[in-house]
Parts: sequence; C-alpha cells; structure tokens
Amino acid sequence: MFAWWGRFVVRFRWVVLVATVALIGVGATWGASVFGSLTGGGFEDAGSPSAKAQERIVQLWGRQDTDVVVLYRSETLTVDQPGFQGPVTDVIATLRAHPEVANVASPYDATGQALVAPDWHSLGVSIRLKAPPSDSDAQAAAYEQIEPLLAVPGLQTQAGGLVPFVRDANEQVAKDITRAEIISLPILFVLMILIFRGLVAASTPILVGVVSILGGLTVTKVLTSFTEVSVFAANVITMIGLGMGIDYALFVVSRFREELAAGRGTAEAVERTLATAGRTVAVSGLVVTLALSSLLLFPLGFLRSMAYGGMAAVVVAMLAALTALPALLAVLGPKIDLVRVPLPRLRRASAGDEGGWARLASSVMRRPVIYALVVTVVLVLLALPFAGARFGGFDERTLPEGTPSRMVAERLATEFPNANAAPLLVALENHASAADVTAFFDAIRAVPGVATSMVVKSDDKNTLIAVKLDADPTGERAREIALRVRAIDPPAGATSHVAGRPTYDADLLDALGDRLPAMALYVMGATFILLFLAFGSLVLPLKAILMNVVSIGASFGVVVWIFQDGHLANLLGFTSTGYLEPANLILMFALLFGLSTDYEVFLLSRVREEWDATGDNRLAVARGLQRTGGIITAAALLLIVVVAGFATGGAATIKMLGVGTVVAVAVDAAIVRTLLVPALMRLLGNWNWWAGPFGGLYRRYGISEAGPKVAVPRQRAARPKENART
Repeated sequence: MFAWWGRFVVRFRWVVLVATVALIGVGATWGASVFGSLTGGGFEDAGSPSAKAQERIVQLWGRQDTDVVVLYRSETLTVDQPGFQGPVTDVIATLRAHPEVANVASPYDATGQALVAPDWHSLGVSIRLKAPPSDSDAQAAAYEQIEPLLAVPGLQTQAGGLVPFVRDANEQVAKDITRAEIISLPILFVLMILIFRGLVAASTPILVGVVSILGGLTVTKVLTSFTEVSVFAANVITMIGLGMGIDYALFVVSRFREELAAGRGTAEAVERTLATAGRTVAVSGLVVTLALSSLLLFPLGFLRSMAYGGMAAVVVAMLAALTALPALLAVLGPKIDLVRVPLPRLRRASAGDEGGWARLASSVMRRPVIYALVVTVVLVLLALPFAGARFGGFDERTLPEGTPSRMVAERLATEFPNANAAPLLVALENHASAADVTAFFDAIRAVPGVATSMVVKSDDKNTLIAVKLDADPTGERAREIALRVRAIDPPAGATSHVAGRPTYDADLLDALGDRLPAMALYVMGATFILLFLAFGSLVLPLKAILMNVVSIGASFGVVVWIFQDGHLANLLGFTSTGYLEPANLILMFALLFGLSTDYEVFLLSRVREEWDATGDNRLAVARGLQRTGGIITAAALLLIVVVAGFATGGAATIKMLGVGTVVAVAVDAAIVRTLLVPALMRLLGNWNWWAGPFGGLYRRYGISEAGPKVAVPRQRAARPKENART
C-alpha cells in the first residue's frame, strides 16, 4: 500500500504541492482566526448532580452567577463620599440602561454590602450579562461594548470575573504561541542544519511543522461551528503540530537520503521511503491519534477540546509527511543536499552492526539484568512524588501575576473578606413551612467549615440560600464541606439542590475517576492491536505499554514535585496552588502515552526489518538501534525544543503540560528506548517475535511493508543460536 502511494505521489507531485500551498493560504488567513472562536470554560460535567442543581436554580430564580466584577478604589476618598459615590452610581445607571446588561448589583443597593472593603476605600460592582454562559461569543461581544463604560476618572478601576478571564486567557494563549514560535523556530532550524548539514534538507521539516500547525488550526476552526473548543486547545495544536510534524519529517527525510545514498533514483527512493518510513509514520500517527481520542470518553469540554485539537494536529502532521513532503522530495531529488553547510561530519550509521549505538546496545545486552534494574530504580525514584499527589480545581491563578482578571480575583480574596466569593447555592424546593426552612438553615450552619450563610430569595414554597465556606473554593477541604452540605436531608416533602464550584469539582473528580479505567483500557487495547498489526508480535505491544507507563510515571512524579510542591516556581514563573488539576493530568497521560509509543514505533520498525533479514534477535536489536538511535535522539531533542518554548509561556496549564512532556520525552529517549528496551529485548530473546496463534492473522491483515524487496514477515521458530551467541 505505502509503496503504491509513493508511486502515486511521485506522479502527481505538482498537484499535491499546489494543494498544500492552498492549505497554507487558508490556514494562515481563515484558520488563524480561530482564536476569536475559542472559549475559556469546559471544566464542568453537564450531567453531574451539581450541574443539574444549577439548572434547577436557574429555572426557579433565574441566573445567580456573575459575569463581570468591577473593583473601584481611591486612596483618599471613602465609598460613601460624594466624589466616590456619585461617579460610580452614574456608571451603574448607565450599565443598567445598556441593552446587553441583565443586572447590576452594588454596595449602594440593599444586597451589595459584601463588596465593600473594610477600609471603605474600595468597592465592587457585579454585572450579569443577558448573553448566557453557553454563548461565549455573545458574552465576549457584550463585554467589549460595556468595557469602555466602566472606568471612573480619579478612581482605580479593574475588571475581572469569568468573561474578562476568558478574554485574558485568549490573549495569553496567543501571546504564548507567538513567544514559543519566536524562541523555538530559530533553534529548531539551527539544530536541523546540524543534523542534515544542509539548508535545503533542514528547511523541509520546518515546512511540514508549519503546515501541521495551520492545518490543525483550520480543522479546529471548522469544529468551533459545531461545538465549543477550549482556548487552551490552540497551544496544544501548535505544540503537537510543530513537534510531530518535525519528527515525522525528520524520519522521512533521513530515510530518503539514505535511499539516495544507496544508489536509488529519486522515484524509487520516494517509493522505498514511503514503504518503510512512511509506514512507520502512519502507524505512529494512528497510535498518537487513538491515544488522544481517549479524551472523548470524558464529559468535560476541556478534554474534548484537547482531543479535537490534538487529533487534528497529529492527523495533519501525518498526512503532510505522507503527501506534501514526499511530493517535495520527488521534485528536489538529489537537490535535497544542496547548500551544504561545512560542519564536522558525524560518523554515519553503518549497514552492519558496528557503530556507537550498536555498541551501546551490545553492552546493554551483555548485562541486561544490571541495566534493567538500575534504570528501573531511577524511574521509580522519579515517580515516587506522585504517590503524594493532591487534586484541586482550576482558577485564575493559571494566568501570570499581574493579569487583570487574576488581580481582581486576588483582591476579592484579600480585600473583601465578607464577599461571598464562589459560594454554595442551596435551594430548598417545595418546603411546607417557615419552620422547615429554619431547621434546614440551622443544619447547614452546623456543618464544620461553613463560615456564613444567608437567605438570598424566598417565597411560600422555595428558598435559596447562599453559603460561604471557610476554605479555598477549589481545594479538597471545600469539596468535603460541600458534600456534607449536600448530604443534609431536606424536610419531608421538600427537595434540596446544591450548586457551586466545590460541588462541581467534587462531581468532576468522581466523573474522571469513573471513566479513567475505561480510558486506560481503550488506550492500551488500541495500542496493543495496532502494534500487533504493525510488528506481528504479542510480546512487543505488551512491552511497549509497560515502557509507556514507566515513562509517564516518572514524568508525573516530576510534575508533582514542581507544580504541586512548588519547587522551581520562581524559576519557571508560576504560582503553586498546592494541588494539581486532574483534567490536566489526564490530558498529559493521553498525550505522553502517544508520544512514548511514537518512539517505540520508530525503533521497532527498524528492528523488525533487521529481524526479517537475519532472524537473529541480538543482531536485529543492535542494528535497529544503530539505525534509529541518532534519529530518535534528534527527534526527541527537537520535540523538547518545541515543548520547552511553550513551557516558557504564562499559562500554568500549558506550562505544566510542557514541563511534563519535556521530562517524559527526555526520559523516554535517553533512558527507556536506549537502555531499558534493549535490555528487555535481550532477556526476552526470540520470544519478542512470538505471535502465538495469531501469526496467520498478522500475515493476512498486518500493516506490512509491502514495498520493493520487503517480504511479508513469517513467524519464526526459536533459534538456539540466540542463546549460544551471548
């Protein structure tokens, strides 16, 4: 199949290149406008008890949440002096008359006293827009209309809340992407020159990476017409698109140059490249895409957004490496080596089993038990901090210090101690009497950790109670208190509904925990089947899954040590909350599982070639590592540069993903694939290639390298010479 595709691309190379240029044009114009269509939510489970409680509260009393909070402060005037009160009440009157505003609450109203600072030099005004939270575009447009009306001359004015937070997050994401590209692209180009020792060859992976980014953004722009996509998906698209595009291009271009060096013509070299490296890229792309698709099992819009964006970027990167890149190689031919850069020539990988990587593999296989034990101990030590992981919610602290919406949130927490920030809303529906309300109210106040509670609205049958907690609204203690409140039995005949951030987070953790086993089973099962079809072995997929788990475990341990415990917080520029957002870890698991399998596929594809040619497990591993060790190391280094660029950004969510990915890729490429995998393959011997009763299934349905001079592999019996040699 892949050899046929190589012939097809060579024949229609100009058509493919014209289509690629058109895609670049669409992506650079229409696709790049996706930032205005992204949302900042997606961290709630719409089917959870807390979401249903919120829905019922809205049905009974309308929306109670706040979209915008505006803080006014004067160092000389107090809030009750005419110079302060007059201008602020004028702004409030203007806002209430605005067609986009549903409600404005201030300390000058009977219900607004909580938003007055104890020193009486600051106050807050709460604004609810008519546009619902589900229509983020309408809310953003409404906020743009009222924002110029908020400022009061002579008073410090700051606006925060969910809608400004979404805008700040959008701006931060765009800024982080630009910063990452400015940092990473020049470094990547220099590294590509060092790897290929030529300007033309070095430019091709960068081109594929850019196509992957623009294509991913274009696909995501289309998706925003049908579903909400989180603002943070743009970072993932850029990071994965650039990283995977360059990795795949590096593998394809390296194999193409190898085929040219072997004396093959351009057309045959392209055909052979796609039959071998192209097959590997296709398998890798499918594995990473399947891993990311596991995020669709979760009810969170945030994770679904990351799945959409990540899958789009990987698929476009894979397709670009299998279409646009070979078409370009077919046009360039030997000119791929034009504009050579005079650099010291590194020793070429030999066709035999000699070379630095082969010698390393041989050394490992002479002492497999020692290497396996030492590496395992190192990985376990790295993973140990994860045993103390604590989980919490997501808030404005994910943005850099000094961001307006974050500053407002921090001021509300410190300057307005009586503000009922992120309260619980408890609705008592269909109660029979005032005595029932009093008894229920007293039961709420008796819950340890409840700071204050007050009746917000009430009629003959229904009562709404606001509850403030003596705890960080996004922390574990707040969730425990909220669940105790929700566990209070309502009076006979009545129904209670509890909504608010702590209950959302508690339900979220339950939803994630319930679906996590299904996710793990799906990812591992899909990976196992795909790797079996690729390599015809039941043992190698199991080993690959085990290697992925240890790499991810080491990465998670480092993430806990840094982001939960706060080590390196000043150096990396983030605020540690003392816990980790669980949805972010699930995203990391899916992404890192795919990336780890990616390098496993790169290595095993070449080992399988050598096994088919020699039938000698030890020799196949040595030669396979010799051929791919440098490429895997280079690919890992390039991906680390890409991801590190995003780790320098301001959004802590993406920073954690970036640091975790850097650690996982470094551990995987430097330790797991070069030391642990050869050691285990030596210990397993010819059992590596055991297909059990499914050998016929592989021969019939396997993703074989059906290109020139590539035979369909057959199951081999164990050879005594494997043990005799070593």
